[in-house]
Amino acid sequence: MKLRFPETLVLTVALVVLAQVVTYMLPAGEFERVVVDGRARVVPGTFHEVQVAALPWHAALTRIPKGLEKAAEVIFFVLLCGGVIGVLRASGAVDALLARVLARLGGRPVLLVGGMTAVLSLGAATIGMAEEYVPFVPILAAACAALGFDAIVAVGIVYVAAGIGYAAAPHNPFTVLIAQRIAGLEPNSAAGFRWILWGLALVVGVAYLVRYALRVRGDHSQSFMAGVEPWQPPAGDAPTLRAGQFALLGAFGAGIVLFVWGCAAHEWGLGELAAVFLALALLAVPLGSLTPNRAAREFSAGAAEMTNTALLIGFAKTIQVLLEEGKVIDAVVQGLATPLEGLSPDCAAVGMLGVQSVTNLFIPSGSAQASVTMPLMAPLGDLVGVSRQVAVLAFQCGDGLTNMLIPTNAVLMGVLALGRVPYIAWLRFILPLAAILFALFALALVVANRVGV
Repeated sequence: MKLRFPETLVLTVALVVLAQVVTYMLPAGEFERVVVDGRARVVPGTFHEVQVAALPWHAALTRIPKGLEKAAEVIFFVLLCGGVIGVLRASGAVDALLARVLARLGGRPVLLVGGMTAVLSLGAATIGMAEEYVPFVPILAAACAALGFDAIVAVGIVYVAAGIGYAAAPHNPFTVLIAQRIAGLEPNSAAGFRWILWGLALVVGVAYLVRYALRVRGDHSQSFMAGVEPWQPPAGDAPTLRAGQFALLGAFGAGIVLFVWGCAAHEWGLGELAAVFLALALLAVPLGSLTPNRAAREFSAGAAEMTNTALLIGFAKTIQVLLEEGKVIDAVVQGLATPLEGLSPDCAAVGMLGVQSVTNLFIPSGSAQASVTMPLMAPLGDLVGVSRQVAVLAFQCGDGLTNMLIPTNAVLMGVLALGRVPYIAWLRFILPLAAILFALFALALVVANRVGV
């Protein structure tokens, strides 16, 4: 019988049960807190034990609805975003744009690899696109085969782009905005630093990918897929970009600019971002030549695709509910902080990156991971001299980086299967790049902590 890694929801439920067990094992206690700029901050060295009634034996079950309720704002936001993205995809604007880029750059291999990686990474960095890129794997695989590359290049264009986009995202609503909200930070704050980091990471990723592509093109024996029969699906007819679709893409860009301005000028949050997205979905009906009924069906289908992520967020919130009711969440923070207290804030920040990278193996959903780890990492940063902004950056870097590696990432495994790239061959390709990016992100955390991002 072949062993399979448990589904993420199974692991999350196991963590819920473990959270209840932890409340019986750790001493109940709490830190003193002070309000700074309207937000509570942990006071180092003030942890003390308190008396609290033990949770009932069935708490792990009865608190799940409460966890879903407490995470309702984020859950509904994720569902709405999924629906809006479904409508935008149905309009054909995204597919047509990427097809046009592919057609324009097909005769220039370096620009094809670099340009497509940059475009896809921008989508991941701004609106959290990743699953939406899966349909382009066959098109990219065919184009790469025609240019003499292997399928790893096609998969790399998609997933190096998505990984870097998530890791250094300035505005990703599924990771950055959720983590900043949990940490008590302004939405989209420190976006300038993240844009710089995204640009640097993208240069590294594109250079690595182009170097491999040109090496393989010159000598197929250098391919990590040497000996593996490649799959070359037909590219099919490329969709054309109509005037209405072009206008819709322009409206989408304007919507992102509007939200960034609203965050800076009027402290907009998830509610306003959802409203901007819904307005774009309404515009997609006339501009994308969709009927209202078709748009409604696509919206429902897109929201349905986010159900698993929404449930993971609610179940993950249950972990926090149990730890808070058992008054042990501060004890967990104290336990994490103790081995880091002897370290400098710079080393502690890098340690946070390591913790988030390992956690992502078990909780590959960025939104769910933020819900599990940020309630711990944000106050932990208060104790070890790491700002909450840097704690959020450590979370997103660890999440995006390891998403390119872990077999528990369903989207990665689907992309590899579609491109017929063996997982071991992919690891041989991606591990050196992951090591380089880890060093870059660790350096970025140190810089961010020192300059007070």
